[in-house]
Amino acid sequence: MLSTRLTNARVLTMDPDRPVARELGIWRGRIVGLDEEVAALPARRVVDLQGATVLPGFIDSHVHLAWTGLKAGTPSIAPCRSVEDVLAAVAEAAARTPEGGWTDLAGYDQRGLGRHLTAAELDGVSAGRKVFLMHDSGHGCMVNTAVLDLLPAELADGDGFLAEGAMGAARALRLPYSQQELADAIGHAARGCLAEGITGCAEAGIGGALFGHSPVELGAYQLAAEQGLLPLRVQLMVSADRLRPVAAHRDDGIPRALDLGLRTGFGGDRLSVGALKVYTDGGMMARTAALSSPYEGLDHAGQLQDDPASLADTIVDGHLAGWQLAVHAIGDRAADVALDALERAQRLRPRPGARHRIEHAGLVRPDQLDRFARLGVTAVVQPNFLRYFGDDYAAVMGEERAPWLYRGRGFLDHGVTLVGSSDRPVADGSPLRAVQFMVERASASGQVIGPDEGITVEEALRAYTVAGAFACHWEDRAGSLTAGRSADLVVLGDDPTGVDVSRIGDIDVVATYVDGRETEGGAR
Repeated sequence: MLSTRLTNARVLTMDPDRPVARELGIWRGRIVGLDEEVAALPARRVVDLQGATVLPGFIDSHVHLAWTGLKAGTPSIAPCRSVEDVLAAVAEAAARTPEGGWTDLAGYDQRGLGRHLTAAELDGVSAGRKVFLMHDSGHGCMVNTAVLDLLPAELADGDGFLAEGAMGAARALRLPYSQQELADAIGHAARGCLAEGITGCAEAGIGGALFGHSPVELGAYQLAAEQGLLPLRVQLMVSADRLRPVAAHRDDGIPRALDLGLRTGFGGDRLSVGALKVYTDGGMMARTAALSSPYEGLDHAGQLQDDPASLADTIVDGHLAGWQLAVHAIGDRAADVALDALERAQRLRPRPGARHRIEHAGLVRPDQLDRFARLGVTAVVQPNFLRYFGDDYAAVMGEERAPWLYRGRGFLDHGVTLVGSSDRPVADGSPLRAVQFMVERASASGQVIGPDEGITVEEALRAYTVAGAFACHWEDRAGSLTAGRSADLVVLGDDPTGVDVSRIGDIDVVATYVDGRETEGGAR
């Protein structure tokens, strides 16, 4: 007997062997079959979907769950549109902070203010508290003198805005969070994912200096799972700065590793260890993404996280230790560093099935596309970055480079696997809104950015299903509605392939199923 049979639906399976169906049968959390294969089978529960569309559950291949949940519980200055309003909000928050404590605020973005604040301005309203304003990009922060005084002199040189490694040093003064705090935050963010039809995601870097929240952060995810706070599949990327030299057998050829040799693939069906996360540059919002020529109107071209040789050594060592690599590279200069290192790594020890990934691939020159393809590198992009920040990004890239931003068609035409993701909480997490952008290439203001990079609706849906599963090594259990796969699916109020493209982002998520069970919080 089936556990559940979904009937009267438009099932878009994302399986080319059987692309469309009307019925789907589920038993013990897996898909048994479609249409005539299940129509005559008895079922404990029959759900008439009344013509609704069913798709494989979306996979968001690059998220920050803990950060998302913590940010949701942190007061934000994002509504403020002037320096004076921000300072007033800081003063109000500082007045509620115990003496000697930290005043933490989210939502800092100098672009909306016209300039950065200064430490001196924060000093005037902080009442002696330590002030930490997290930049929305995650690649910088604004602090006052009380924080700068705690940092080494070489990091505290400036007016209070700290980027990349300096930001990490400031964050380290505040950390760690407790495992229970993190588990609660993870659970909050996971429920938000379900509401958008997401049934699996990849957490993009735990335990590291930039985005980590605790040296025992993996334990927080285990705690969340044990407490029933993790209602979807999660794969954890481990930050590469957790690697340390190991005295492995010389035949293993492993120079650096995590303790006990932990690597990609460890774990179970719901919670597992994924790629090793390597940061090569910063972010475009903070103007720290590393470019091969300067930003328009600025006298700098961003920055790498370390010298290129050290970054390359980390990438090579991770490859030699058996990891899948997820290399953060937003600017084209950073992409060069990543591609050079991946090519060297594959030459030293060929691993054609490694499925190395470049995260973001925000600005990719035409000459770099062939290298992605030749090295078998997957491009994990964030379409909603251009939907919400595209006007700004296009301006700082200039007319020649703007069409190279967060490519779609260029990757596909070169045979590169294109994967969609959100980088939540940096941008809106809705896969449907991202799908709409991937087709239209239009920012929220209507500006079309790189129209030749537009792809079809079906290709965009594939980036959030089949390709996402491939990037996470989940293709045997997720990504398509095929017999034997996990019954992870999303029920939509309309068919993305049948409505006007401009309506795709507003399609209702009616229900989300994980392992054949409708989830709480899985509708909006």
